[in-house]
Amino acid sequence: MIKSITKHNDAFSLIELLVSIAVIATIIGLALPNFLGARTRARDVRRKSEVQQFKTALQLYYSDYGAYPADSGGPLYGTIKGCGVLGTESCPCTATIDFAAGGSGCQTIYMSRLPDEFGTSMFYYQKNSGGDFCLKVPLENTSDGDSAESQGRCDAVCPFMSSGTDYIVCSE
Repeated sequence: MIKSITKHNDAFSLIELLVSIAVIATIIGLALPNFLGARTRARDVRRKSEVQQFKTALQLYYSDYGAYPADSGGPLYGTIKGCGVLGTESCPCTATIDFAAGGSGCQTIYMSRLPDEFGTSMFYYQKNSGGDFCLKVPLENTSDGDSAESQGRCDAVCPFMSSGTDYIVCSE
């Protein structure tokens, strides 16, 4: 009697491995750009939210003093001044408070921490002798429609700021 010897192999064939690698590479190729785009959009959402919070703090300051705080007048426009008789001096606050006001100190805190990008890519400008303001922050997502909409809304107050993907907020 002749025994039939069958070889039982539990390994994958080369073709099966190549097909599996090709499927995984296709999925990664489709998912990675979407994932990176989601991170860009999330950073833009955070920037827009911070600008809106800063706008609220500025409006609270305006309701107390009848004018928006002075900007630094320097190239970065990165300092908010709200102390002194005219509100044109920096407040002697602690290092944990960025935007406060009061005659001689930090009696009223409007925003404990300014956005991290303030003064480097987010800019504040006082306009019309304290009657208006402009805030500008660049967005990474070039297809974000909010930048064009914000520029159109604030073009009368901030015409020099309307360029590219900058998101503009004004006193409205």
